[in-house]
Amino acid sequence: MSQENIDVIRRGFEHFEATGEPIWEDFAETIEIRDHQSPDQGYYVGHAGWKRWIDDWSAAWTEWSIEVEDIREAGDSVLVLIHHTAQGSSSGLDLDSHDGMLYGFRDGKVVTVDYYTGREHALEAAGLVG
Repeated sequence: MSQENIDVIRRGFEHFEATGEPIWEDFAETIEIRDHQSPDQGYYVGHAGWKRWIDDWSAAWTEWSIEVEDIREAGDSVLVLIHHTAQGSSSGLDLDSHDGMLYGFRDGKVVTVDYYTGREHALEAAGLVG
């Protein structure tokens, strides 16, 4: 099952890079997204919540990209380690960060996404360190 989950995530990143859209059938209708990078920890629910999360993030940056560096099994979850770059829309600030996204699965669908600033936080949340 874990290799299947890894394949879902890998295929999803490739599709998103090509189209700007996820493969919706791989996401549960009630997906929960928790963005741990901000002090108020953004929380989004459902497909509309996923879209709002991306829109909220995109609004702050003129350009941004995510490069997948590693995908790892983490129990019933999949951890994706990413290199994230962006440029601030009003500040011009350059972001160059190595972060992590932890995807939780149930019945072959993604049910949770947790975004962590800093690889160490993601590894700890996945139970792969500490």
